[in-house]
Amino acid sequence: MKRQEYNQFSANNNILVMIQYGKELIIDLHNCDSTTFTRKSIRKYFKLLCEKIDMNPEKLCWWDDYGLEPEYQQTEPHTKGTTAIQFILTSNITIHTLDILENVYINVFSCKDFDSDIAIKFSEEWFRGKVVNSQIIERI
Repeated sequence: MKRQEYNQFSANNNILVMIQYGKELIIDLHNCDSTTFTRKSIRKYFKLLCEKIDMNPEKLCWWDDYGLEPEYQQTEPHTKGTTAIQFILTSNITIHTLDILENVYINVFSCKDFDSDIAIKFSEEWFRGKVVNSQIIERI
């Protein structure tokens, strides 16, 4: 069944019918190779993932310790890493890497359908880790 992208309102019955807007894929990876957590590697990951799931990449934004003096850099296991948001034409792909814990957390949200299995398999291979959790949330 082809996904409908908009909510519909029936004026005759005053009923709002909620139709799927999009989906969000959540991937938790553990025991990853932290050498893949560089900006260069993550940038390439986004590029290839967008190709594999047929998304149009737009602006890429970073939040990490790049260029900060050591005294301002994160040192806690749950905060030391990189967060990046790859905006796509139909929403965004967000990644959080945790350098010390060697974990990666990924969210792919789009109103355009995509193959979740391809995204999961590619992410697991790219970061050389193990998927410990993945979920799909239908957005309405």
